[in-house]
Amino acid sequence: MPPRRSFALRGDIGTQTAANCPSPDRPMTSLTAIVLLLGLGWFWLDSLRAREIAIGICKAACEGRDLQFLDQVVVLRRLGFSWGSEGIRLRRVYRFDFSEEGVGRRNGYLVLRGLHLEELSFGLPGEVEDA
Repeated sequence: MPPRRSFALRGDIGTQTAANCPSPDRPMTSLTAIVLLLGLGWFWLDSLRAREIAIGICKAACEGRDLQFLDQVVVLRRLGFSWGSEGIRLRRVYRFDFSEEGVGRRNGYLVLRGLHLEELSFGLPGEVEDA
């Protein structure tokens, strides 16, 4: 049996593959992942705080109008960005249920811009004075 010969191409000697070669992009990828996770954590906490504020506003508004705030829950219906004099803010639209006399359900909505009330609507007709 003849001896085996081994040939190496000139470019293959001493080179490393991409799998074991340190890449300058890897630290940036890790940094990007950390920033993304921190951003998601901030968004989650900010959303919880905004929901609690919306529940408080709805409770107070229902008590002030002698309505029943049903289920003690607000539901996020829309999320977007809003530009104003303070800069860019998250704009959240929440829906909630209430009852006028304990019978039937009606829907209202609440708009928060950032963490501040922008609009509150019960969808009820306004107070009408007798003629």
